[in-house]
Amino acid sequence: MKLTVWTYEGPPHVGAMRIATGMKDLHYVLHAPQGDTYADLLFTMIERRNHRPPVTYTTFQARDLGADTAELFKDAAADAYQRFKPAAMIVGASCTAELIQDDPGGLAARLGLPCPVLPLELPSYSKKENWGASETFYRLVRGLAGPHAPSPGEPRLERREGPPRANLLGPTAMGFRHRDDIKEITKLLGKLGVEVNVCAPMNASVIDITKLGDADFNVVLYPEIADTAARWLEKAFGQPRTTTIPIGVGATRDFVREVAEIIGVDPEPALNDEDLRLPWWSRSVDSNYLTGKRVFVFGDATHAIAAARVAVEEMGFELVGLGAYNREFARDVREAAAKYGVEPLITDDYLEVEAAIEAARPELVLGTQMERHIAKRLGVACTVISAPVHVEDFPARYAPVMGYEGANVLFDTWVHPLVMGLEEHLLGMFREDFEFSDEAGPSHLGGHAPAPRPAAADPLETPDPVQAEPASPDEPVWNDDALKELKKIPFFVRGKARRNTESYAAEHGAATITVETLYDAKAHFGR
Repeated sequence: MKLTVWTYEGPPHVGAMRIATGMKDLHYVLHAPQGDTYADLLFTMIERRNHRPPVTYTTFQARDLGADTAELFKDAAADAYQRFKPAAMIVGASCTAELIQDDPGGLAARLGLPCPVLPLELPSYSKKENWGASETFYRLVRGLAGPHAPSPGEPRLERREGPPRANLLGPTAMGFRHRDDIKEITKLLGKLGVEVNVCAPMNASVIDITKLGDADFNVVLYPEIADTAARWLEKAFGQPRTTTIPIGVGATRDFVREVAEIIGVDPEPALNDEDLRLPWWSRSVDSNYLTGKRVFVFGDATHAIAAARVAVEEMGFELVGLGAYNREFARDVREAAAKYGVEPLITDDYLEVEAAIEAARPELVLGTQMERHIAKRLGVACTVISAPVHVEDFPARYAPVMGYEGANVLFDTWVHPLVMGLEEHLLGMFREDFEFSDEAGPSHLGGHAPAPRPAAADPLETPDPVQAEPASPDEPVWNDDALKELKKIPFFVRGKARRNTESYAAEHGAATITVETLYDAKAHFGR
């Protein structure tokens, strides 16, 4: 076990909270001490939900440990049913309460509550949040839809007349853009004549879960959450499942073809969208913004793998790093990394991620809120593509990342940091010009210019990732004049100029890089 300041995933009972909070008429009774009662902060403050999460805690204290904590749990479960009258309940223990071994499932079963009560066994010291969400959803699907499955050897019931129907599986509370992805994929399926039978767990009721078997196939939007349940539904009800995640233009079209093949229709009506702008914009925009930009990708496996494909195949970036924090999908990340010729990074230690980003020297980081902090410290542009996220990543506007509109959103959010970086560079280039310097003041003020601000307080002096100190003792050191000259080079080619100069200096045995070394390297590589 390691003490850490930041963590990519919470304990597994937080995953169970995400399932319960996203659903209707389901209640979660959590055996937990006072310190573990933070669900309200997660879902009402960060996600800005308009109602509290359906979680009841036993909230035992230190003095209760010498008494009967099992009775506290039974009282809390009975009171929760009487107060909320849920259609079903899930019960479990937090990481701290797990040590007491009170068996919440067995205790709840003895109460004889008049609703289904599903026990959760979520090992907090070996599993984490996404696994907890996946296991909780699987237990709900098996416990509520399972009784409606045909017996082994019994033929599946003939489906009803009408258009084909699909279940959308995987969206949860606190999910990255899950709310808007649901709308986008529902619209996309509609172009193929597919109706949505149930969307779960997000917005699903307990009754909806029992009706999952009525669909013709399952759309797995987020495998971290829904893959286990979808595999069970495929086995129990004979429902095919999709495996393509529709993030980016190419993947969305692949998804359309996969769905069309499952239901036996022509994919053409959904292969193009008149509002799709990414392909044309990425070809027409100034190539300095895009082509060859070094990008580092890190997040959950679903979004990281999808982002790598979009970055390389649709925006012309150069991928210099790819990784994920959920080890359950490490194999998929390794396969994607091998495809793009980079070393995979599978870790949940943000310090390892920071070291990898520093070593790769990217011009753009696509990651989580953790990478946003790391990139800011390093002076590198960053866009969030994956949970964990902060309040600003739950926008009031419509902002999916899936489907065709999602591709447009990706273009905007990935390119704009680079454009703003160019603007800051131009401001810096012309800072000494007599017309544009701080001392000149706004033109309408005439000669009454404001007093110059101290250089240290200048808000336009953005941090630069270029440092004089070498990454290792064997690398050459930049002197002050060379660093100053390097910073005059536009940011979008500065990284390449630095790498070429350091390579040139190393080959020629120069321990210190001077301005002359910089220009000698430029002449050498410009031949």
